[in-house]
Amino acid sequence: MSRQDLATQPRPALFTITWPLFSELLLGIFVGLVGLSMASRHSDTASGAFALANHVQATFFLLFRIVSVGVSVVITQNLGAGNRLAADQTARASLGASTWMGVLTAAGVVAVAEPLLRLLNAPAPVLDIALPYLRILALALALDALNAAMSAVMRAHLRAREALLNMVAMHGLHLVICWPLMFGVGPLPGLGLQGFALAMVISRAFGVAFHLVLWRWRLELVPRRADWWHVHWKRLSPVLHIGLPGAAENVAYRLALMYTVALVAGMGAADLATHSYTMQIMYFVLLSGLAIGFASEILVGHMIGAGALHEANQLVRRSLGIGIVVSTSLAVLAALTARWTMPLFTSDPKIIHTAQTLLWITVVLEPGRTFNLVVINALRATGDARYPVAAGVLSMIFVMAGGAWLLGVHWGLGLAGVWWAYTADEWLRGLLMAARWHWRGWVPHARQTHRRVSAKRRQLLAASS
Repeated sequence: MSRQDLATQPRPALFTITWPLFSELLLGIFVGLVGLSMASRHSDTASGAFALANHVQATFFLLFRIVSVGVSVVITQNLGAGNRLAADQTARASLGASTWMGVLTAAGVVAVAEPLLRLLNAPAPVLDIALPYLRILALALALDALNAAMSAVMRAHLRAREALLNMVAMHGLHLVICWPLMFGVGPLPGLGLQGFALAMVISRAFGVAFHLVLWRWRLELVPRRADWWHVHWKRLSPVLHIGLPGAAENVAYRLALMYTVALVAGMGAADLATHSYTMQIMYFVLLSGLAIGFASEILVGHMIGAGALHEANQLVRRSLGIGIVVSTSLAVLAALTARWTMPLFTSDPKIIHTAQTLLWITVVLEPGRTFNLVVINALRATGDARYPVAAGVLSMIFVMAGGAWLLGVHWGLGLAGVWWAYTADEWLRGLLMAARWHWRGWVPHARQTHRRVSAKRRQLLAASS
């Protein structure tokens, strides 16, 4: 397939993009679930350490969305406008930015790991396990920065199945080697959670190498040596315009979530373990909405680049309806089956009973979350990237974080109070996003984006003629 064909191939149906994304996200959650299950074989304390360290890692990983989200949107817009050269320039620019961001982030995590865990109210036994685990995870973070950007490029080119292939290989390698590293093999002793983290480092390095093969094979794109370390600020400008607000919105959410986790940790090790186990189940529920949201973002970006604003509007409305039905159905299923799924993590009847209550609250929470997952990504793809931050941060601070303290701690509702705060926050932000889309607040941004990418295409064509 020629490079021009790659840029002008017809847009696929929503499901064609959604199912590989859903499978990729499901696989990632499954690996986390396996890790939590392995940690629980040691003790509930190890489970709490696993969860706390992973919360810190996930928070820092959101910094990489500055590049990956922006790269995905900018490439889809340029491809929609038929500008493959600008798309390739953006892809190359993402490598240097990701390299430096990954290295600096990893160094920062190693330096502040202990203060961060103490800030999260980690009990002393949990801290002793979580600290060395988190410091090894920092090495995986450095590689995740590159994997996130390179995978975003593949998906922006509508190569979601190839991106899934890489994730299957990468996570498969992780699972194969983490068991002997955690529990030992033959005369070699097990490393516990540190073995899980070391396996992650090895698998992430493999993922970067596999991405290079896919770039050459499917995109006919071969990075130059300088691409790995040189930061092209001019090419990154439109990426940062989308990525910085997107990352800020995600970081604000993660910080608010970490604050609520710190509140839960202060309730005791049993409550922290319950929160961790229930969150793992809830992650499975939200995957459908998340996959639909990511797929919508990719397709809307292509449509905005092509100037098909009405088509983009119809896609988002259809995606939202599908997402609400599917995610709510999955939430009900998770609540109904909790008595069988929770014993996979623990035999404590109190933890199982509390988790069942939280999962029924999730049934109310999930439709509101779907508004966020679908509409926020669509707004970002149109170029309307700042509204989600402006509209959402106050809710995250006062409704989610403040509500968790008020309901869970001050009024003594415990974990149920924290979960109701999550629910109120998701619904408030979700309705704000839906109103923005319904009243066409995104249209001026979409038109401006279309004019910009079209002008860039004309400029590059004139320069090459």
